[in-house]
Amino acid sequence: MTRILAGLSEIAGRYDVLLCDVWGVIHDGAAAFAGPCAALGRWRAERGPVVLISNAPRPADDVVPQLDALGVPRASWSALVTSGDATRTLLAARAPGPVWRIGPDRDAPLYEGLGLDFTGPEAAALISCTGPYDDETETPDDYRAVLKVAAAKGLEMICANPDRVVQRGARLIYCAGALAELYETLGGRAIMAGKPCPPIYDLALDAAGASDRAPVDRRRVLVVGDSLITDLAGAATQKLDALFVAGGIHRAEAVKADGRVDEAAVRRLLTEASQTAAFAVAELGW
Repeated sequence: MTRILAGLSEIAGRYDVLLCDVWGVIHDGAAAFAGPCAALGRWRAERGPVVLISNAPRPADDVVPQLDALGVPRASWSALVTSGDATRTLLAARAPGPVWRIGPDRDAPLYEGLGLDFTGPEAAALISCTGPYDDETETPDDYRAVLKVAAAKGLEMICANPDRVVQRGARLIYCAGALAELYETLGGRAIMAGKPCPPIYDLALDAAGASDRAPVDRRRVLVVGDSLITDLAGAATQKLDALFVAGGIHRAEAVKADGRVDEAAVRRLLTEASQTAAFAVAELGW
C-alpha cells in the first residue's frame, strides 16, 4: 500500500539521501516552486545530500544556469546529474558519426567536444534525439514519416531525454521520449540514456557519496518524482523506495479540487502502469 504523506518530515528518519526529479517537482519550466525547494533545503541541512536527477538532454553544467534563472536556490540541492551527462558517454563511444541530430538549438552543448559529424537522415548512421525541433508546436506525429524511413534503414536512436511529456507552466509539451516511443512502434531501436535506465542512477549515487567517499546505503535512499514511467520505474529497477508527487504531470487525475491526494486515483494510476510507490504526496513539502 502507498502511504499518503503531508511532508518529508514524516519519514525523514528513515532516509539519508534524496534523488529528486526536477521538472514537475521543483519547477514547472516557468518558475521554481517555493515550498518544494524549501523542503529540499531543510532536508539537505538536517538529513543529508539532495541529488537532483534530471532527464534534461544537456550536461549538468549547462542546466545549472537554467535552475538559477527559474529561482531554484543553490541551497536546495547538493549535486545535479542529467541524462545529457549519460548521453555524452554513449555518443562518445560512437563518434565521429555521421549523426542525424533531432532537437532544438538550445541543446547544442550536449555535443561540444565529441567530434561528431552531423548530417540529415538520408546519410546518417545514428540518430541523436533531444526532443522536437520546436516543442511549442510540434507533436511526435510530425516526425512519423521520416522516422519510418529511418527505422527501415535500421538506424539506432539515442534518446537523450526519456520523458514523454513535461509541464511547462499550464501546458504539457512533448519530449524526446515521445519520439523514441513512436520510433520503436515503427520498428526502430531506441537507447534511453536517462531515467529509468541504470547509467544516470550510477552517476547520482556516486554524487551522493562524493562528500564523504563512503558507499551509499541503498536502503536509505529515497527517489522523489512525478513520472510513473521514468521516476517510479527507475526506482523500481534500482530497488529504491519511491515518493510519488501526485501534483506533477498527473495532477488532473491524482489530486482533488481541495488539493489533497486522490488515493483511489493514485492506486489506479500505479496499477495501470504496473508501478509501486512507498509514499505519495500532493506537493513536496516538509
